[in-house]
Amino acid sequence: MNKSEIKEKLNIIFRKVFKDEKINIFEEMTANDVERWDSLSHLILISTTEEEFGIKFKLKELIAMKNVGDFLINIEGKLASK
Repeated sequence: MNKSEIKEKLNIIFRKVFKDEKINIFEEMTANDVERWDSLSHLILISTTEEEFGIKFKLKELIAMKNVGDFLINIEGKLASK
Protein backbone atom coordinates (compact mmCIF):
# COMPACT_ATOMS: atom_id res chain seq x y z
CA MET A 1 0.00 0.00 0.00
CA ASN A 2 1.52 3.33 -1.03
CA LYS A 3 1.34 6.62 0.87
CA SER A 4 -1.53 7.92 -1.26
CA GLU A 5 -3.62 4.81 -0.58
CA ILE A 6 -2.82 4.99 3.13
CA LYS A 7 -3.86 8.65 3.23
CA GLU A 8 -7.12 7.89 1.40
CA LYS A 9 -7.97 5.07 3.82
CA LEU A 10 -7.00 7.20 6.83
CA ASN A 11 -9.21 10.02 5.56
CA ILE A 12 -12.17 7.60 5.52
CA ILE A 13 -11.34 6.62 9.11
CA PHE A 14 -11.28 10.29 10.17
CA ARG A 15 -14.67 10.89 8.54
CA LYS A 16 -16.10 7.85 10.32
CA VAL A 17 -14.64 8.62 13.76
CA PHE A 18 -15.52 12.32 13.71
CA LYS A 19 -18.82 11.80 11.88
CA ASP A 20 -17.97 14.48 9.33
CA GLU A 21 -17.98 13.66 5.61
CA LYS A 22 -16.32 17.02 4.83
CA ILE A 23 -13.03 16.21 6.60
CA ASN A 24 -10.03 16.14 4.31
CA ILE A 25 -6.86 15.32 6.19
CA PHE A 26 -3.56 17.05 5.45
CA GLU A 27 -0.10 16.40 6.83
CA GLU A 28 0.03 19.45 9.13
CA MET A 29 -3.43 18.72 10.58
CA THR A 30 -3.64 18.48 14.39
CA ALA A 31 -6.43 18.05 16.93
CA ASN A 32 -6.86 21.84 16.87
CA ASP A 33 -8.09 21.58 13.26
CA VAL A 34 -10.97 19.17 14.00
CA GLU A 35 -13.89 20.36 16.09
CA ARG A 36 -14.75 17.03 17.74
CA TRP A 37 -11.17 15.83 18.32
CA ASP A 38 -10.90 15.33 22.08
CA SER A 39 -9.20 12.70 24.23
CA LEU A 40 -11.95 10.10 23.78
CA SER A 41 -12.19 10.54 20.02
CA HIS A 42 -8.38 10.37 19.88
CA LEU A 43 -8.46 6.92 21.50
CA ILE A 44 -11.19 5.83 19.10
CA LEU A 45 -9.16 7.16 16.16
CA ILE A 46 -6.06 5.22 17.22
CA SER A 47 -8.03 2.03 17.90
CA THR A 48 -9.94 2.22 14.61
CA THR A 49 -6.74 2.90 12.68
CA GLU A 50 -4.99 -0.08 14.28
CA GLU A 51 -7.94 -2.30 13.46
CA GLU A 52 -8.39 -1.10 9.86
CA PHE A 53 -4.69 -1.37 8.98
CA GLY A 54 -3.96 -4.46 11.10
CA ILE A 55 -1.19 -2.71 13.07
CA LYS A 56 -0.42 -1.76 16.67
CA PHE A 57 1.20 1.45 17.91
CA LYS A 58 3.58 1.60 20.85
CA LEU A 59 2.94 4.26 23.49
CA LYS A 60 6.21 6.04 22.67
CA GLU A 61 5.16 6.25 18.99
CA LEU A 62 1.82 7.79 19.93
CA ILE A 63 3.47 10.35 22.20
CA ALA A 64 5.93 11.35 19.48
CA MET A 65 3.22 12.01 16.85
CA LYS A 66 2.53 15.72 16.49
CA ASN A 67 0.29 15.77 13.41
CA VAL A 68 -1.39 13.67 10.72
CA GLY A 69 1.86 13.61 8.73
CA ASP A 70 3.59 11.81 11.62
CA PHE A 71 0.61 9.46 11.83
CA LEU A 72 0.93 8.63 8.11
CA ILE A 73 4.68 8.02 8.40
CA ASN A 74 4.12 5.63 11.31
CA ILE A 75 1.39 3.73 9.48
CA GLU A 76 3.50 3.49 6.33
CA GLY A 77 6.48 2.18 8.31
CA LYS A 78 4.41 -0.43 10.11
CA LEU A 79 2.83 -1.68 6.88
CA ALA A 80 6.24 -1.86 5.19
CA SER A 81 7.60 -4.04 7.99
CA LYS A 82 4.67 -6.50 7.95
